[in-house]
Amino acid sequence: MKLASAEVPATAPSATEAIRMVAGFDVKPTLTIVAGPPDALKQLDLQWHEKAWPGLAGPGSETFLILPPGSGGVAIGWVPVKDIAPPGLPSRIAAVTGTAEFVALSAHGTHLCAVTEEEYEYWIIVRSLG
Repeated sequence: MKLASAEVPATAPSATEAIRMVAGFDVKPTLTIVAGPPDALKQLDLQWHEKAWPGLAGPGSETFLILPPGSGGVAIGWVPVKDIAPPGLPSRIAAVTGTAEFVALSAHGTHLCAVTEEEYEYWIIVRSLG
C-alpha cells in the first residue's frame, strides 16, 4: 500500500464507531473462513478480493481509507491509501502485524469492510453505510 491523496468524507464514521460496527456482539460476518488449514490466509485473500474489494475500491480506483492496523490505529484515524498490489491485502497485513485484522472504508464512505479473527475463523464483514 501507499498513501493516497483523498479526503475523509464528512459522513465517515469515527474510528471508534467503525470498530463497533465490526466487533460488536451482534455482528454477523458476510463470510467465514476456517483459520486452521495451511492455505487459510490464501483463501482469506481470495474471498476478500471477491466479497469486499469491489465495494471498497470501486471500479477503476484502488483508493480507500484504512484504520492503521495494530495498536494506535484508532488514535490516528482514517488514512487514505492505494493498494498497489491486489489481491492479498489480508495476508500482507498479517505478515507485518501478526494478525490479518483490519478495518477499511470506501473513499466515498459508503462501504465499511473488515477482517476479524474470531476463535478459529477469519470473518469478512461488509456493511453498506448508504
